[in-house]
Amino acid sequence: MAANPDVAPIAPGPAPEARRSTLDTVGRRVADRPVYALVVVLIALLVGGEIASSNFLSGGQLSNMLLFAAPLALLGAGQTLVMLTGGIDLSVAGTATAAAYIMAGQGSHGTVTAILIGLAVGVVVGLVNGIGIGVFGVQPLIMTLGISSILIGVLTINAQNFINGVPLVPSVIQHLGAGRQLSYIPNNLIVWIPIAVLIIVGLRASGFGRAIYAIGDNRTACELAGVRVWQALVLVYTLCGLLAAVAGILLVGYTNAADLGLADPYLLPSIAAVVIGGTSIFGGSGGYTGTIMGALILTVLDNLLVVLNASEAIKQMLYGAIVVLLAAFYVKASRQAAS
Repeated sequence: MAANPDVAPIAPGPAPEARRSTLDTVGRRVADRPVYALVVVLIALLVGGEIASSNFLSGGQLSNMLLFAAPLALLGAGQTLVMLTGGIDLSVAGTATAAAYIMAGQGSHGTVTAILIGLAVGVVVGLVNGIGIGVFGVQPLIMTLGISSILIGVLTINAQNFINGVPLVPSVIQHLGAGRQLSYIPNNLIVWIPIAVLIIVGLRASGFGRAIYAIGDNRTACELAGVRVWQALVLVYTLCGLLAAVAGILLVGYTNAADLGLADPYLLPSIAAVVIGGTSIFGGSGGYTGTIMGALILTVLDNLLVVLNASEAIKQMLYGAIVVLLAAFYVKASRQAAS
């Protein structure tokens, strides 16, 4: 049968190999530069929230989101450092809770002394984690999970020995954790922003930052090159404990109520923020900029779920699914980039 000259021929679609190549390229670019994709996701969530609730993007609502995001991002900061070395810290929530609880119970000694005691709690817990992992070679997950359990147990048994009377949050901490400037700018940004800048610049420009990436990429090679890996790990986990303590102090300032479950809801989100930000669970790649975006995304998502009347169980399931799916995606993209 002769072809109909009035009918234009149908152009062939892209070959399956071409489509796969395009998807692989997109996956590699997202893995290399996840911040750009995260900005798109954040904007989409904000728009979706505004559709669901007409005042979602109001000044007061955005201010609340930043207020909630700061403690999460600080917990994620420490988590980023340890994950870049190929580790993980499951004690950050317990450390934050202990620092806040003990700090609130030391108000009779003065605000400055109480804050220093709270920060010292974080340093001590982080130092113990670092020594166990860096010096004695304990697996990070086991070490930090065990320390977290011990810490909460000790706090529960000896709660009255750690406080003088009823735990009272100093007014300065309340103002720092819950106050605002110009009606909309959270005071806790005064703490978070300088720390964020220091971590971002430090990871990119300092020898210690380069050592963190190198250890996560190939610890054995670092040891053979003469890098004192154990010292770097001790310092990384100590910094993680200190950052967790800062986050806990900001949290108790916001809630104005010190209790032994203060930071528990932040453990999984702190890991999720790091994974969403593109930091590899195997170490060696990622950064704190992505973690900041991850913390903002989770905060906006949490507010959106509140608007949609989702339960806490649904939130935890969603966080877990995000961690699993994105971790799998980044691992696959990284392997494709290496091949």
